[in-house]
Amino acid sequence: MKTYFLICVTAFMTTLASAGTVTVTAPLNNSTSSSPVKYVASATTSCAKGISSVGIYTAPYQLAYVVNGASLNTSLSLSAGTYNTVVQEWDNCGGYAKTPITVTVSGGTVTGTVPASSHVFVVVEENHSYSSVIGSSSMPYLNSLVSKYGLATQYYANTHPSIGNYFMMTSGQIITNNDSFCSTLTQDNIVRHLMTAGKTWKSYAESLPSVGYTGCSGYPYARKHNPLSFFSDVVNSSSEKLNLVPFTQFASDMKNGTLPNYSFIVPNLLNDAHDGTLSQADTWLKNNIGPLLASSLFQKDGILVIVFDESVDTDTAGGGGHVAAVVIGPKVKPGYKSTTNYQHQSTLRTLMEALGISTFPGSAGSAKDMGGMF
Repeated sequence: MKTYFLICVTAFMTTLASAGTVTVTAPLNNSTSSSPVKYVASATTSCAKGISSVGIYTAPYQLAYVVNGASLNTSLSLSAGTYNTVVQEWDNCGGYAKTPITVTVSGGTVTGTVPASSHVFVVVEENHSYSSVIGSSSMPYLNSLVSKYGLATQYYANTHPSIGNYFMMTSGQIITNNDSFCSTLTQDNIVRHLMTAGKTWKSYAESLPSVGYTGCSGYPYARKHNPLSFFSDVVNSSSEKLNLVPFTQFASDMKNGTLPNYSFIVPNLLNDAHDGTLSQADTWLKNNIGPLLASSLFQKDGILVIVFDESVDTDTAGGGGHVAAVVIGPKVKPGYKSTTNYQHQSTLRTLMEALGISTFPGSAGSAKDMGGMF
């Protein structure tokens, strides 16, 4: 159910550093609007090198949206409350200017329900902050998906380093922060719940040495990024191990109409932005995930989450830092920007709910789902 509410907006323009200005044309001063709130702004600067980017803070240190260039045109959903938002520009001389906008949101919140899906997917990228990804010229394809589908602007990883985040996405627990961990785990996990519910699954890991491989070598494959290969439900089952497959099988399964209900997709270390560049990761997504999004199977009721496992090590907000998470599917609100706080357990719960599963491992049982994105 969607409950719409009215907002009161107070805006004024200030100038800081480099004689820059930020002009906000929407929302207008003292205007009334329904959610999501439309923001339109443009910026100028005395810096001879021009403006680098423009963004919106919904609270101190909470950058909800940023785009390269001198203007922005986007919408943000805000829950009930008062927000001291700021629209800010950064120039290429090290200066900035900002316009504070106080937004009072009254009434209820916009809520939604996770729609049923026959096929859900998660793709995990590596080790970059939200601000280095969203609006980045290095990732034009991913940012085109942001414009078309949904962006969780307040999504935070759970821990540093990587491995605990992958376990949170699949078990609702961090379990370990030892990236060299290479043992079998017995904790409750998504595979156990999928099997109980009669759902199919596969982990498609790029550069996996062989079907069913549970070893810890094989660069550029990294087992620490393939969490389903650790759980006893998989390791100790001759049949379930066969669902650990090289990514090369993804295209053939899609062509043959044999994609499982749940797909965990693992680019290798060169293509997930861990050892390679953001540009390489973006090209990989375009070449390998683009065909999925165009398929009739996905366009029917598919849901895909593309998420970064953790931010840079110096960013410890939420445990693992502010990261980009894009929710994609035919039932996602077009161009939606959510300001609800999410973490990896929310992705886990959301995809399980979409498959009709009502019991959840670990902290996914109490996590907020991402129903507001639909």
